[in-house]
Formats: sequence, C-alpha cells, structure tokens
Amino acid sequence: MRLRARHLLHAVVAAPLAAVLVAWSGIFGVGASSGHWAVTDWFLHFAMRASIRTAALGTEVPPLPRGARRVAAGHYATGCAPCHGAPGQPRLPSVLAMLPAPPDLAGQVGTWSDAELHRIVLHGIRLTGMPAWPDVARADEAWMMVAFLRRLPELTPTDYAALVNPVARLLPEGCAGCHGPDGRDAGPFTPNLAGQSRGYLRDALAAYASGARASGIMRQAVSGIASADLAEIADALAAASPTTARLESPPPAVALRGSPGRGVPACLGCHGTPRRNLAFPILDGQPAPYLAGQLRLFRDRTRGGGPYAELMTRAAAGLTDAEIEALSAWFAGR
Repeated sequence: MRLRARHLLHAVVAAPLAAVLVAWSGIFGVGASSGHWAVTDWFLHFAMRASIRTAALGTEVPPLPRGARRVAAGHYATGCAPCHGAPGQPRLPSVLAMLPAPPDLAGQVGTWSDAELHRIVLHGIRLTGMPAWPDVARADEAWMMVAFLRRLPELTPTDYAALVNPVARLLPEGCAGCHGPDGRDAGPFTPNLAGQSRGYLRDALAAYASGARASGIMRQAVSGIASADLAEIADALAAASPTTARLESPPPAVALRGSPGRGVPACLGCHGTPRRNLAFPILDGQPAPYLAGQLRLFRDRTRGGGPYAELMTRAAAGLTDAEIEALSAWFAGR
C-alpha cells in the first residue's frame, strides 16, 4: 500500500479528533492516587528538564550574592519548606502524595546549574505545584534564593533554625528572620528598619501588600497580615534606636550638587536634612549592597513604592554604575 499525501492529511485531522473523543469519554484517569505509567513519568521529566535547559541557555550568571542566606532562608521557610522540606523538617505525608511529589531540594539542587535553578525559582514549572516567584520582576531576589539553595545541602537543623528563627525582641518572628531581632544589622541585602520614619514605613508596607512595590520576598512576608498590624509594626520600628555609623570621607559630588544636565538632583537635598519630608527614607547606615540594589531597581524602572517613588525613578535614571557604588558606600557609613 502506497502512503499518499491524503493519507497523511487524514491522519493529521483524525488524531486530534480521537484525542478529544478519548478526553470526552472520561476514561482517562486524572486521580493522583495511582500515579503515572512509568513511561509517562519518564517522558514528563525528560520534557521538563529539556525545557528548563533550553530556557536557561544564554542566561548571564552573576556572582552569587554573598550574605544573602538569611533573607532567602526566611522566604524559603514560609514559601518553600512546606512542600520541599528543610533541615530537620521532613516533607509531610500529604505532600508526598502529590503528583508529582515535590522533591527534597537538598538532594536535588546539585543536578541543576545555577542558570537552571534561577529559571525554576523565577518562573516555576507549569502543570506542577511549583509556582513562579511572587514577583517575577525581581530576578535579583531569585539569585539570592539560588545562593541559599547552593548552601542548603550543608545546613544542619541547628544552622537552619538559627537562620529562620532568631530570638525576636522588637519584630515578630517572621520579620526578625530577615531584618534581625531589633530591625537592624540583619545583612547586606536587607534594610535596617529601626528609626525610620513612621510615614515611610507605613507607606512601604502598604505598597508591598498591594503589589505596588515589587518584591516576591516581602509580598510573601506581609500576606495575611492585617493592615492594622502592619501599622503597629511600623510604629514600633519608628520608635526604635537607629543604626549608627561614622564616615570621615567627603560625600560624592552627585550627593552634594547632583547633575542637572542628566536630571539628577542632589541626594542630600531630600535625604540629608533634618527638615526632610518624613515620607523619604533615612539612608544613613543602610547596607551598601542594599542601597546599590535599590538604586538600580529605580534606574531600571522596576522599583515602585509609596507616593514619591516616581521622584526616585526619575532621579536615578541618569546615575552611572560608579556613582551608584560611591553613593551607596558613602551613605552606608554616614
């Protein structure tokens, strides 16, 4: 029998009709109790790994951020550990009964490259329980999580508990995991909150809760917290003693005079006077990596926030990388 073009055409038309007929009949089981056939399971994992490998091609892998373990661990504890387990915290039987079951990440991260892990963390995996990052605009936060996942296999239950459950004195436990027990000196990628103005803190927390300010970590952290409770947290932080620092070096020129030709105002005009608008944050004593990251987010038009965020978006648009680094280092020690 000769295979003719019309035979191929008939097959192309008949195949999807047959698939629809099988689906309509209801004989294809979707229950999770029996699992997939072995060949189906193999094919799905083969396709998933191939898709992630291809999607990660060309990804520029930056140096993984050192010092990001605490902030990433805090998010992992609330957003990841319930399904993937953690040191001293095995996966629940109900999780193991999922189809497919979320893997124990401590034993799996070594099978993926950094670029592939970042792709999974940022975009999730369709048709599984693995969601995308709560705010996909924050690729930098996903890199923090990759840095934490690389250390996960080495963490003992004691190490992990110290990261995610520090002794909380001022902040609630969930906040103290990232910002420290008193809201200050938590790490290089986390802001010091103690002593900030009440208005700025309230605006920032409201912006995170509404999604106006991009952060997958903070969106997860404030979810489920009533606005009145967020206001109480802001008030307690505003009343606390701020971080202190001292720097003898003169300020960068852009901090004093700005650059009118590039549309950059003098930074100290808003952030360096005791009579400043209290909706503007105090930058003195903030970690330099955190400040540099925020300025880049403003420059890239990724950083939203309170009612004055657009002012910083315009101000940061003309900053160079060298100016961002110089400003961040100077304010960090001021």
